[in-house]
Amino acid sequence: MTTTTEDTVSAEAGGGGGDSLMTVLVAFAANILIAIAKTVAAFLTGSASMVAEAAHSWADSGNEVFLLIAEKRGGKKADEAHPLGYGKEVYVWSMFAAVGLLTAGAVVSIWHGFQQLGSHEEAGSYLINYIVLAIAFALEGTSFLQALRQTRGVARKVGLHPLRYVTRTSDPTLRAVFFEDAAAQLGLLIAAAGVGLHQLTGDARYDAIGSILVGVMLAVVAVFLVNRNREFLVGEAIGGAIRDRALQALIDNPAIERVTYLHLEFVGPQKLFVVASVDLVGDERESVLAVRLQEVEDQVRRHEMIEHAVLSLSLPEEPSLHPGSTN
Repeated sequence: MTTTTEDTVSAEAGGGGGDSLMTVLVAFAANILIAIAKTVAAFLTGSASMVAEAAHSWADSGNEVFLLIAEKRGGKKADEAHPLGYGKEVYVWSMFAAVGLLTAGAVVSIWHGFQQLGSHEEAGSYLINYIVLAIAFALEGTSFLQALRQTRGVARKVGLHPLRYVTRTSDPTLRAVFFEDAAAQLGLLIAAAGVGLHQLTGDARYDAIGSILVGVMLAVVAVFLVNRNREFLVGEAIGGAIRDRALQALIDNPAIERVTYLHLEFVGPQKLFVVASVDLVGDERESVLAVRLQEVEDQVRRHEMIEHAVLSLSLPEEPSLHPGSTN
């Protein structure tokens, strides 16, 4: 079983879309202010690390726009054209945001860092850099604490470590803000170290190396986020705890005698598509079974995490499934 679906949190519905939207809004406001401050500092001082940090913050700001679009478009209700809803729009726009971080943040930082490796220019003012980095650390910290608060809240409910939860959650906007803000905090420390070593040694290469390291870190985060969104978009079947709980819920339904096939797939944050073959209790004629099967299907669809469900009748010779089975 892949890490995309294995042990994914089954109680994610308690996370709430409103919290994710607030997390994105806080991150967007913080990143805009930080990006402006870093750009001014980079212009005044010529620091390569500050240029990298400015590119990072502008990339993050643009990413938040993509994430806001994701939240809005992914929240649309299912219709005839999209019977499984629009939830996968969230993964598409989150993918755009991750690619933006890779190109506008990582590539610019690495490219500028290599350009400045041979530079011997003195920084215009180390103090300006330190002041801006301190302010940015405080603002980024506010955004990160909002993402961490949301992550811890849901992770606590399901008994997972926050980091384990956020890497596996079906909510890509929370994951994006969490890891981008964590990377931002680390990037600020790297930039401060680059500026500090430049000041102590008079060697501008330390500043340039800081820019390159920030870019490499952003590339790692971006590739991770791209891959997680890709895994949800390809629609892999869900196994592990979610499958076992869903299977047990079907088996516990008094109208169902056995379940012979079950397919679960995320079609959006906290939204599942369910396909199952079941054997209903009793041996009634086809017209009655059709009505009863529809009633059971309607019951399944009423669950808050189920976007759509399709049930069919099992063949007599099909073996029954049990929680923990792999087929």
